[in-house]
Amino acid sequence: MSDSYANKFENSDGVNTANNPYLEEVDTSRRQLIGSSLAAVAVLTGVTGSGAALAAKELLSKTKGELLGFTAVPVSNSDEVVVPPEYDAQVLFRWGDPVGAKLGSPVFKADASNTWQEQALQAGMHHDGMEYFPLSQSGNRGLLAINHEYTDDGLLHADGMKNWSAIKVRKAQEAHGVSVIEVERKADGWKVLQNSKYARRITANTMMAITGPAAAHKQMQTSYDPSGTRVLGTLNNCAAGQTPWGTYLTCEENWNGYFSTSAKPTPQELRYGMRNKGWGYQWHDFDTRFDSVVEPNEAHRFGWIVEIDPKDPNQMPVKRTALGRFKHEGATCTVSKEGHAVVYMGDDEKFEYIYKFVSSDKVKSGGFAANKNILDSGKLYTGRFDAQGVGQWIELTQGMNGLTADKGFAVQADVLIQSRAAADAVGATKMDRPEWIAVHPNTREVFVTLTNNNLRGQAGRSSSEQPDDANPRSDNQMGHILRWQEDGNDAAATTFRWTHFVLAGDPAMAKTEHQGTVKGDIFSCPDGLRFAPNGLLWIQTDISTSVMNQGIYKAFGNNMMLVADPVTSQIKRFLTGPSGCELTGISFTPDQRTVFVNIQHPGETASERSDPDKPLAISRWPEGAKAGRPRSATLAIRRKDGGVVGT
Repeated sequence: MSDSYANKFENSDGVNTANNPYLEEVDTSRRQLIGSSLAAVAVLTGVTGSGAALAAKELLSKTKGELLGFTAVPVSNSDEVVVPPEYDAQVLFRWGDPVGAKLGSPVFKADASNTWQEQALQAGMHHDGMEYFPLSQSGNRGLLAINHEYTDDGLLHADGMKNWSAIKVRKAQEAHGVSVIEVERKADGWKVLQNSKYARRITANTMMAITGPAAAHKQMQTSYDPSGTRVLGTLNNCAAGQTPWGTYLTCEENWNGYFSTSAKPTPQELRYGMRNKGWGYQWHDFDTRFDSVVEPNEAHRFGWIVEIDPKDPNQMPVKRTALGRFKHEGATCTVSKEGHAVVYMGDDEKFEYIYKFVSSDKVKSGGFAANKNILDSGKLYTGRFDAQGVGQWIELTQGMNGLTADKGFAVQADVLIQSRAAADAVGATKMDRPEWIAVHPNTREVFVTLTNNNLRGQAGRSSSEQPDDANPRSDNQMGHILRWQEDGNDAAATTFRWTHFVLAGDPAMAKTEHQGTVKGDIFSCPDGLRFAPNGLLWIQTDISTSVMNQGIYKAFGNNMMLVADPVTSQIKRFLTGPSGCELTGISFTPDQRTVFVNIQHPGETASERSDPDKPLAISRWPEGAKAGRPRSATLAIRRKDGGVVGT
């Protein structure tokens, strides 16, 4: 998520009010790590049989070099992207770039005078989660599905938020959502293919289906949609996921900020952080869908996982209600031992929870056509991280674990629409902002970033908001990464063992709660997280721009991306971003010779919502000093010798 943006609007109370034994080390030699990842490569490339064997052989030969064999980059405060000298970083796709010629090719205007109709055909603002879908055996041609989290209206409109109007609201809505682009690696680098039949923009005004147990429920029905099965748009799309059957899962995170409630929000609205006048978007002034006094149920139709088939530009996106409603930060998919789909999800807010969904049906061959309804039926769980490194998944099913009608959960739809209240009721562990989740391709260990939580341990906080084994630091401004192993090494298990992978920060810091356990290059506020097929763990940071150059954060400079060896816990800094940005979005080509990365909100300041000049004083990346506005963008990063990235 955009930590800096959310922190501006969070009140001081937020929405909610011993050493752990380490897991047994799994014998993971370098060749075992690589060899066990070959099945994943075959799934991603769609290559089977002899083709898979060739892909496996190539991957193995390309990964013989030293892991973390690159030259670490130093901490930076410069307005540029810095990568190791052995690498090149190419700017591939920026806010305002045309998505594809079949949609039209409006040119980005540096003075922000593009119309809303043009914005609907261009890359949205603030690139976030992203997935790569290969279209060729080599992986050198494929689709990128890219989230656009939110808008800075000071940059989006020529005069910022002055003279606010319905036209400006519409342009902001069209700058949200998802872009699907086709890309190909040419001799001179990666290119966006403008003639692609797959090119697509999905925005806050795209028609979507609502399916699963909450579809058609009375709390999902509005004057616009009395059926409760159709909704316009997706909002605040943060991290993402890719399913084994080839679809894209985009995650609605801080959707609450777009809605205006009454002067006295209901307890249910408060539980999700809704408030009078929202977060300053002012959509409710010109679009009554976002005025909860007029449309009290519209907000229930946001906060879901949305499934998109990137290879079918005519497919209607689907909001999958069986996966719960909260501030979704990612949807990491794997398959259980018996073949059921498993989706891990974080709720990115202080003192919120980690969730897991296990499908009723097993994953079938045949792609999306054979698995169209698999995410509509299954069990939703929330995590409890107990002392001594043990934990359990608590089922969120109506009638179980106290989720009964007398507690407000008459049917399963009530549990799902109010997932946070259900997790409260069953006693899940309140975490320090659970964000991205990654599954190791060999050991099947699960890792999660916990970005920070300065409210933990403050005076007046409840016992469940004090330091605990899983969240051990008061005033946790540095964040940490947790990992667990499901019992039986089965993703569908209901019990697990957990430990800390790393406490972020600087081991040299004198103040105990800010000291880190980092082996190698220091970092703070972990956010993005992704395993490469060869077992390397890639980490991205999101220090709020409001505090980046203050106090304890000064030592960390601009946000960065690092690579970790999960066997040795050694961590090395791979990239630093331009001023005021967040690092997010990680995706690899199957051969691991390209990593795609997103630079979000370069130049962000406390005033970018309304003043178009403020960010320009901080950053003009990627165009440079004489060329207009800072723009979020996707990078394609490769080794100069064409080898595997990270080695």
